[in-house]
Amino acid sequence: MNTEIEAAQPATQLGPRPQEFCLQLSSTRRGARLARRLAVQQLDDWGMPYGSDASETAALLVAELASNVVRHCGNVGRDFRLRLAWEAGAGAGTLRVEVSDACADRPLPQQTRPEADGTEQPADSGYGLLLLDALADRWGVRQRDAIVKTVWAEFSVSRRRRRGCGECSAVGC
Repeated sequence: MNTEIEAAQPATQLGPRPQEFCLQLSSTRRGARLARRLAVQQLDDWGMPYGSDASETAALLVAELASNVVRHCGNVGRDFRLRLAWEAGAGAGTLRVEVSDACADRPLPQQTRPEADGTEQPADSGYGLLLLDALADRWGVRQRDAIVKTVWAEFSVSRRRRRGCGECSAVGC
């Protein structure tokens, strides 16, 4: 009976729906480490194996964003939310990494870059935003309300297999 109902419904979907992974973690060092590990595991489940460029880039982005939350918002009761969204295309796609926290009262410093003349960055900012800028195709900050802030980063990836022996189709042989 369920197949009859499903077959009777018209196909109105314009394209493939993005795959999503979302969870809430404690704003502690352990939570940040768990976010990175779970993100890499989820990417492996989506076909981006451990050690691939996509997996390592996502791990760096998640680690940076989660560690920023822990450093700047690490209080009891101020958890953070990790969200991964994979939109697949023909052989490639876009991976979006989001980390949301309840610290909108503490905005990110302005994006800075080292100047060609060798001038240094302001002392209150580290290299995290530069890392984000180097790894992501696009990134930004979205403030949902007076409390919740989301830092997001997107980059293009292809579902490449690990380098294997070249004689078979086994992953990582």
